[in-house]
Amino acid sequence: MSTKYYSGSPRTGSTNYTLGIGCNNSQEMSTTASVFLALLYFLLPPYTSCGESKILVVPVDGSHWINMKIILEELHSRGHEITVLRSAKSWYIPSNSSIYTSINIPMLEDEADRDFYITMIQDVMYRRSYPNFIRTFYQQYLLTSALGDGHTIMAKSAGKILEDVVLMKRLQDTKFDIILTDPALPLGVILGGYLKLPMVYNVRWINTGEGHLTIAPSPVTYVPIPGSELHDQMDFQERIKNMLHYLYSLYELYIVINPAYTDLFQKHFPPGTDLVSLELSADIWLFRADFVFEFPRPTMPNMVYIGGFQCKEAQPLPDELEEFMQSSGDHGVVVMSLGTLVSALPSDITEAIAAAFAELPQKVIWRFVGDKPSSLGKNTKLVNWLPQKDLLEHPKTKVFIAHGGTNGMYEAICHGVPVLGLPLLFDQFDNLLRLKVRGAARVVEVRSLTKDNFLEALKDILENASYRENIQRLSQLHRDRPMSPVDTAIFWIEYVIRNKGASHLRSTGFNLPWYSYFCLDVTVFLLAITGGIICGSVLACKALCCRKSRMKRKTE
Repeated sequence: MSTKYYSGSPRTGSTNYTLGIGCNNSQEMSTTASVFLALLYFLLPPYTSCGESKILVVPVDGSHWINMKIILEELHSRGHEITVLRSAKSWYIPSNSSIYTSINIPMLEDEADRDFYITMIQDVMYRRSYPNFIRTFYQQYLLTSALGDGHTIMAKSAGKILEDVVLMKRLQDTKFDIILTDPALPLGVILGGYLKLPMVYNVRWINTGEGHLTIAPSPVTYVPIPGSELHDQMDFQERIKNMLHYLYSLYELYIVINPAYTDLFQKHFPPGTDLVSLELSADIWLFRADFVFEFPRPTMPNMVYIGGFQCKEAQPLPDELEEFMQSSGDHGVVVMSLGTLVSALPSDITEAIAAAFAELPQKVIWRFVGDKPSSLGKNTKLVNWLPQKDLLEHPKTKVFIAHGGTNGMYEAICHGVPVLGLPLLFDQFDNLLRLKVRGAARVVEVRSLTKDNFLEALKDILENASYRENIQRLSQLHRDRPMSPVDTAIFWIEYVIRNKGASHLRSTGFNLPWYSYFCLDVTVFLLAITGGIICGSVLACKALCCRKSRMKRKTE
């Protein structure tokens, strides 16, 4: 028999995950499969269907919703009844849907808009001029400032929801089987704890950083702390920086974030409850990552990796786009998308990018919002929106220019397209670093971007075959798995429903006080015993010496 394989390869248009069993011929394979299935039928207990289970979903808006929606579509196709809590002013989450019932909830942060992110991007770009060792701390400080106000608002919103008697009675009377939430914002965690429902996370970020940092042991010697822009092979100075980032993350969690919810927990929860204990009580963490992309690190039994689950089989392009792609000939096409955040870039930066594109023999598709650059060449097509996954799968696509969002990076890996990164905010710097150290990307600092350095980096990726070879190697590794990421996610959601939780996968270490977790009490005890033995020995020696001295004097 042969080993498992993944049907399809990068850039072929197929993304079906398949477990294959090779045999000498089709008849032998058919006989073997029949015997195997018969044995399974008689020996294994019957599978319990979870269709028509009631699932409460508390998502996070923006790009996070794109991920959540994919899981909800699959759950709906399997007959589950889904209820989604959303803000009445949601950006992306529609109130009317064929796959779920929505409930509008009061959210005090409705007044926040995208100008907040644009302002933060501009602040981050300014601080990128600082020395390398300290600029990441300034960026974290900016985030901390936003977190303090944001969590105070979130705590007030959660309080209003818990005090809404009609809403809470409706949620309790529905008798949900499970709550599925994105813990990047803690409302779903708070509701899950209050309603005493089994919890499943669709997670990468939680509070101050990556989910790993909250649930899994994270040795700072080789596990880079989110925001540090470090890899897993650190020298002494980098380990100092990593330790400082770790200490700063503890400050954010226990000094900035946790206190914002103190009044809420004292009013609505049993004594001793805090945000961290609620977060750690989740049954399964569906983690939007893959160790093809992440650096190897310790993990936990209830952490399930579903990185790349948003990658689907490519659809045919609209006729206009397909014609543009084919017109590129052997040179191919460069695809660029920074999302809606491109409007935050200064005009001189967009002019430099447009001028560099104009000198390429390749065609360019650029998702662009704003005034058309005056230096735009005839080879560049500006669009307000583009079918990113379908373009990345197209054989004419040579390079993907992106800001480093998690979704875009996994789509690049899935379809085997090298990346030129222009990071702007949050985890984008760390994401692009992961591809860069694997030889699958180049990174250009937006603040110092010029026509010449941007063009040099772009030509390097286009002309150096190693970038494409490295990203396609990552794609092959990512696809070589026995079960698709989406099917993996659905299995574990239904697993929690069938078993009414998964407490047997949660570590008891989370229930220990911090001094017990780090064995400080044991260390103090052993030091005390050792000190007692040493002191006793010294005193005994002194007493023995004094006795001998007295006996000697009496003899004399």
